[in-house]
Amino acid sequence: MEKILNENKKNLINIDNQKQIRHEDFVAGISKGMAILECFGPERHRLNVSMTAEKTGLTRAATRRHLLTLEYLGYLDFDGHYYYLTPKVLKFSGAYLSGSQLPKICQPLLNLLTTQTSLIFSVMVLDGFEAITIARSASHQQTDRVNPYGLHLGNRLPAHATSAGKILLAHLELNEQRKWLEKYPLKRLTKYSITDNAQFLSLLEEIKEQDWCYSSEEHELGVHALAVPIYGPKGNVVAALNIVSPTARSTQEYLIQQILPLLQETARELRNVI
Repeated sequence: MEKILNENKKNLINIDNQKQIRHEDFVAGISKGMAILECFGPERHRLNVSMTAEKTGLTRAATRRHLLTLEYLGYLDFDGHYYYLTPKVLKFSGAYLSGSQLPKICQPLLNLLTTQTSLIFSVMVLDGFEAITIARSASHQQTDRVNPYGLHLGNRLPAHATSAGKILLAHLELNEQRKWLEKYPLKRLTKYSITDNAQFLSLLEEIKEQDWCYSSEEHELGVHALAVPIYGPKGNVVAALNIVSPTARSTQEYLIQQILPLLQETARELRNVI
């Protein structure tokens, strides 16, 4: 469930985005319903009442009512044992992707990069502990398995183990980085994942200074990636542009010497139009 803190007994503050709302304006039912929907993910396609109650902290009775309501509204389906998401939930992601300017602006440039290199490129933003793909390109001739990196819109990857995620984290203030680490402890996904907080903070400082990030096999063995920040008109980082490739297909030297200049040039072009 989305964590909310009480501030001065008058307002609620969301520790994820620092948004505030008055107690009397907060609708607990919507929060609980969204918390249940957020329980479903790549590793949790189907959930029963007990599993959902455990993940949300709600009682079994309350969980059951919310699941039944979401099924009635068409966002969930039930096979007699487990609940699972329906295609109706895509209505929200579709509305975002069609209404947000950034994916639209990025798409032609991503396609151009792929035409030039036959590699996969994507644009990602930070959401909690994950980096989310909001735009991506793929060569029609692409046959290499690169999974789960950059294969589809809405793909969510752990920020600490990806080049794009670390770029986005590197441009947070130090106190924000520390709060992020407190909330999202570093998990070992492969033998190359960084799990020491001090080492990770030092790496983020280095990434911010050089303004690009190379990451190899920290999230998935056999895959490496390179990312640069996309700056907004006010000088703030609004997203990350990255390239993902199998290590068997490209070397670190090739990505940094040949692909990094293309990423940096594209990021400069995007800054002029967003």
